[in-house]
Amino acid sequence: MFPAFLNLRSRRVVVVGGGPVAASKLDALLTAGADVTVIAPEVRPEVLERPVRVIQKHFEASDLDGAWWVVAAAPAEINKQVLAAADERRIFVNAVDDPAHATAYLGGVVRRHDVTVAISTNGRAPALAGLLREALDAWLPGELDEWLVAADEARRRWKAQGVPMEARRPQLLETLNRLYDGRAVSNPESRIPNPDLSSPEPRVPSPGRVALVGAGPGDPALWTVRAVRLLESADLVLYDALVNVDALRRTTRAQCFCVGKRARRDSVPQGTINRLMIRAARQGKRVVRLKGGDPFVFGRGGEEVLSLAMAGIACEVVPGVTTAVAAPALAGIPVTHRGIASGFLVLAGHTTASVDNALDSVRPNSLSIVMLMSIGARADLASRLIAHGWSAETPAAIVCAASTPDAWTWTGSLAQLGAAAPPEGLAGVLVVGEVVRLRDVICQSMSVNTPVQSGDEVSYGRNG
Repeated sequence: MFPAFLNLRSRRVVVVGGGPVAASKLDALLTAGADVTVIAPEVRPEVLERPVRVIQKHFEASDLDGAWWVVAAAPAEINKQVLAAADERRIFVNAVDDPAHATAYLGGVVRRHDVTVAISTNGRAPALAGLLREALDAWLPGELDEWLVAADEARRRWKAQGVPMEARRPQLLETLNRLYDGRAVSNPESRIPNPDLSSPEPRVPSPGRVALVGAGPGDPALWTVRAVRLLESADLVLYDALVNVDALRRTTRAQCFCVGKRARRDSVPQGTINRLMIRAARQGKRVVRLKGGDPFVFGRGGEEVLSLAMAGIACEVVPGVTTAVAAPALAGIPVTHRGIASGFLVLAGHTTASVDNALDSVRPNSLSIVMLMSIGARADLASRLIAHGWSAETPAAIVCAASTPDAWTWTGSLAQLGAAAPPEGLAGVLVVGEVVRLRDVICQSMSVNTPVQSGDEVSYGRNG
């Protein structure tokens, strides 16, 4: 691949597609000053809210006339038509997550002031490019703006003095290292190593600290006051996949790195997360490990605290609103209710052997059961519950993306649970027990309408 940076200011760019993927590409194009036109028969509200021209219709080859750049964010059969039309017009196409129909591939991009770093995997592994981008973002020094000013001034001086190109790099290293002489450095390792320069050794950093912080079920409004204060003062944030990234970026100026785990997807190994926390703390950084729900409810928080303790790193734990309770509550389902359920059992539904062991220890239909990380195994879990003596008519619910705009709830019976069809890609919980019957009454006094599926029918209920 030939790497290049494009000046799209005031140039026509066509985005084919009006879904969430297309919406995710608009901000970068608008930041570059492009004149963006979106073409799609159906367009999501977040596209309509952007300052772009929207034409709601099916794609035609002539839509690319006059375009400098094309983003194909439609189904593969439409992307194929876009590619053919673009090839006729000699226009490069970026087909999102569809390399077979692309002639240009976007990389993971780090922007810091006027420094831009892009990483490409030739379209083979965009997730890897994203991980590398966040790793570079965490590595780059916070003083890049000062570096740019110093380099710009040095360049003007070199041109006036006729300094040859081969002599400029060592002089620039000396210039940048002088920025740190006589002052405390927030990141001592940001001094640029140069074996040819005689410079004092960087100071030994004081020990940092780590906070394991619960982020709740998804809505940043449910973050605790302590969580917000720690984020505001953090140097490094390692956050889970379900954390609201936009809210995180608004709250902190720290370097942020996603280390979240998602079902059936490649993720950062737990050992790597532990090493990242330990290394950053030893560099004197204030680290926040921001975790969905509560750190100690199937969040592997205990493992992380133990690894920090073994490394001699101070750690604070900030509880969060656990999804096991918050998701049912936001869907109008209390996990306990006098006369119906005096207790509830929380299980990790993806480990079926442990589910069997837990069900052996409780009387069928005697309490509420909440299962996290269980959506993909819902049919198997329903069969196991019935095999352990639970009635096939026991009420059941699926609650996805609780507290977010994508919130979705299904209710039915245990026998119907396997046939439920939650939206693809949304995390959620299963709730089983008589408490689910209370939902219809409770939701009458809850104020936000969200889609609810009951059995095979889709209706709308009131959700908090």
